[in-house]
Amino acid sequence: MPAAAPAPVQPPRSSLKQPPAAERVYAHIKEAVLDRRYEGGTLLTEGGLADAVGVSRTPVREALLRLEVEGLIKLYPKKGALVLAVSAQEIRDVVETRLLVEEFAARKAVPASPQLIARLEQLLEEQRQTAEAGDLAAVAVKDRCFHAEIVKHAGNEILSRLYDQLRDRQLRMGVAVMEAHPGRIEANITEHGELLEALRAGDAEGAAQVVRRHVSRVRVLVRGEDR
Repeated sequence: MPAAAPAPVQPPRSSLKQPPAAERVYAHIKEAVLDRRYEGGTLLTEGGLADAVGVSRTPVREALLRLEVEGLIKLYPKKGALVLAVSAQEIRDVVETRLLVEEFAARKAVPASPQLIARLEQLLEEQRQTAEAGDLAAVAVKDRCFHAEIVKHAGNEILSRLYDQLRDRQLRMGVAVMEAHPGRIEANITEHGELLEALRAGDAEGAAQVVRRHVSRVRVLVRGEDR
């Protein structure tokens, strides 16, 4: 009886599947809007985005609809998508919400656990490193993570979820501030250090005061009213 032919060798399957096309377009546009490679007022076309990501126009339309719902772009039929600029009202709303959540969280985080202090020390060092590398988008992410960690340790899950909803707006404003006011990068790091020391010392009111001064500067700086 003839020997059976050997089974064909199957090529190894990659353990990492590529995200769906619409998800890749969505991530591309959102990242570019948040780090201001696509600035407010930029008109994006379906064809240009399809070429940039290497997909057809159908997933581009799906991604744009999703981003319009999130308030980052405005769709104009047969023209494209306009990247929306950060409005004065949005700045006020974000700063007011941050103050309400973060001042409360700074007080509630006292006495700060060793885990919180260690995590804040790590994030502060990572922020210094990204600042030295000149990566503004990464600096904005570390800046935001620093504050989010304090909110998380306040022990209020509803507030944590509310704070998470501010993420995209915070990152976009953060990059805008650093581009317009490079000296603010070191000032932010210094103020984060002051907040960390207040938490380490168990000074709830001192921590809340640092938060108020630190966050209130965002409104002034984004509007170009540095003084």
